[in-house]
Formats: sequence, structure tokens, C-alpha cells
Amino acid sequence: MSLFRYLLGGLLLAAPAALARPPAAPSRDSTRGRPAIPRLPHNRFVVQYDSRYSIVNHHLTTINGLKLGMEFKSRFRTGAAIYFLSTGVPTRQAKPDNAAEDADAELRFRYLAAYAGYVLLENRRWELSANLQLGLGSVYVLYEAEDGDFDKTPREFLGVVEPALAAQYRLFRWGGFGTGAGWRQPVFVPASIQKELNGPIFYLRANLFLGELIKVFKEREPLFTQTNMR
Repeated sequence: MSLFRYLLGGLLLAAPAALARPPAAPSRDSTRGRPAIPRLPHNRFVVQYDSRYSIVNHHLTTINGLKLGMEFKSRFRTGAAIYFLSTGVPTRQAKPDNAAEDADAELRFRYLAAYAGYVLLENRRWELSANLQLGLGSVYVLYEAEDGDFDKTPREFLGVVEPALAAQYRLFRWGGFGTGAGWRQPVFVPASIQKELNGPIFYLRANLFLGELIKVFKEREPLFTQTNMR
């Protein structure tokens, strides 16, 4: 009985201290239940040259673009972009009446887009994100006229929907590589143009994180440091 009283008294004395103890502070690198993941200290402005490959009318083409946006601490990203074909693509569209008999005709387009993305899975090196772009622009056919000059058809209004998944791997704090794949679906255009323009999009690129590179030099760390990467 005396032993029981001794244990009971110890528990009663320890309980208030346990209740009064402040909860453990979350890890510096944690946000909303994602421990040990480096977080942005603040929202940041992003400028990105965005070049991707696509199959347009059965031809491998390059679509060049420029993104301007914001990356938030929660890893939500949004912004605007402009895209255009680097070269024309042979088209099956009917040639205008003034086109030369054996003239080649090329399909061309450009559009402005709003984009949004969110990181689905991540660790210190890997990142998997889902992205969506909604664009508005124009499409036309460039052809050679009978007089030898190049002319183009009236522009058709074009809408673009592009869902995609992207992955990124950091070799160092300041650099790595990324890859992604998705689908481009034209809307608001005739079915014949849709068939030529819809198709897969994909890319593989090197990534340079300029802000992290500057930090490495400021903190006088080795260029290829693996600090906070494991």
C-alpha cells in the first residue's frame, strides 16, 4: 500500500509539469506536416524560359515560351506565359486560291496562357507536381502566293488546354534537371485544325536555381555542397 501511495503521489506531481510544458517547436524546415523539407522563407518571383517538344501534325516540333509568375511558400505556383512555334509545320489545310500550285503551306500559332501548379510529392531532392495551362491565341496558315511572296490566311481564334505532370531532381542546392509530359488540346477552332494541333507535350531540361547559387557563394560553401540535401 505504501508503494502504491508513493507512485500515485509521483504521478500527481508530474502531471501539472507535463501539462504546463510548452509543445515542441516544429522543425525549421517543416510546413503543414511536411518535416525536413526546405521551405521558401517568402514568396518569390519566377522568370523561366520554357521550351518543350510536341508532336504537331505528325511532326516533332519545338514550342518556345517565357513564363512570369509567383512561387508561394506553400509550393503553389501561378503566373502567365507566352508560347509560339519555333518553326512552321506542314499542314493538310486547304490552300487559298492565290497559292502557288506546288507551294508548301505551314501551320503556325501563338498564344498567351495562364498557368497554375502544385507540388504533390517532395523530399529534399525530388519533386512531383501537377500543372495546368489555359491559353488564348491565334492560328493561321503561311503559304507562298503565285507572285512568289509569302502570304497568310486570316487568323483563327484559338484556345488551348494543357494538363501535365512534371518531376524535378536536384543534384546540388543550385542545380538539377527536370522532365515533364502532358497533352495539348486546342478548343474553339474547327475540327480539322484540332486534329492537326492536338498531341503530347514533353521536355527534359537542366535547371539552374540562381537564388540558391547566390546563397552558396554568400555563405562561402563548396560549389558542389550536399548540405541539407540528404
